Amino acid sequence: MRRSLKDYLSISAKGLAMGAADVVPGVSGGTIAFISGIYEELIETINQLDINFFKVWKKEGFLSAWRTYNLSFLSFLFSGIVISILSLSKVIKWLLHNEPLLLWAFFFGLVLASILYIGKQITVWKPKVFLGIIIFAIISYFVTIAEPIASPENNWYLIFCGFIAIIAMILPGVSGSFILLILGAYETFIGILNQLREGLLQMDLAMLWQAISKILIIGIGAITGLKLFSKVLNWMFKNHKNTTLAILTGFMIGSLNKLWPWKKVLSWRTNSEGIRVPFIEKSILPNQFDGDPRIIWVLLFIAIGFLLILILERLAMKKEN
Repeated sequence: MRRSLKDYLSISAKGLAMGAADVVPGVSGGTIAFISGIYEELIETINQLDINFFKVWKKEGFLSAWRTYNLSFLSFLFSGIVISILSLSKVIKWLLHNEPLLLWAFFFGLVLASILYIGKQITVWKPKVFLGIIIFAIISYFVTIAEPIASPENNWYLIFCGFIAIIAMILPGVSGSFILLILGAYETFIGILNQLREGLLQMDLAMLWQAISKILIIGIGAITGLKLFSKVLNWMFKNHKNTTLAILTGFMIGSLNKLWPWKKVLSWRTNSEGIRVPFIEKSILPNQFDGDPRIIWVLLFIAIGFLLILILERLAMKKEN
């Protein structure tokens, strides 16, 4: 497919929007790709990319291999994603430390609306659909109250998180960063991105290498997950769409506990920066919250998050029509 520079700049702009979505738990980069009309090309390009790239390179030259595997599309798209993620990571980190109530309220509203968005796509309500929602809502809830199986900064755990999160990121309606929240690794990932950005800005090679080494570890899990499950997930959506949507809906219902704004910290841990951060938390009522519960502001930000997903849904419907 021949494209002009304007076309590729447009693809980068869509990447910027996808990156912004991927940083925010509750909004999926896959949803943005779907709305902007590049989802099918993205999935097809990812599925096509394999070791044969090097065979074509050796036989026909690098430029021929680059064109054959549509890598101009991927490079412009992912450059936009990376720029957006690095730009927003510092803002998210600041909000996590300074305005956690409002940030979690916004995320709660996003996911609440996403549940309705995904649930509305179920076309046939058979008993197995209801059963799927109930079972996975229960499983998801118990995941949110379980003690993390490892430190979010353990290398093997980072590989596992990258493996799981990338699977979610390629599905419309499922947020990879939301999965990271459930796994307790979201703040760690944001910290790594901030470390990378600061290392680049300050030209601090030690800081830069520390961030890059962590990203490479996460990348091992992400690439493995992408290659193993992209075809499987695509097949599930095409052949068992209602059941798949029911599982996703149940998972997100149970996971609302993780995003509930008012929490009581049961135990703490020290992160890689030497900062004491919550390790295990329990959802509580606003009147039990230690401090100002800011109920009006929390409800306002829940509404803002909820309305944002409704707006995205309207855009998706207009695109389809």
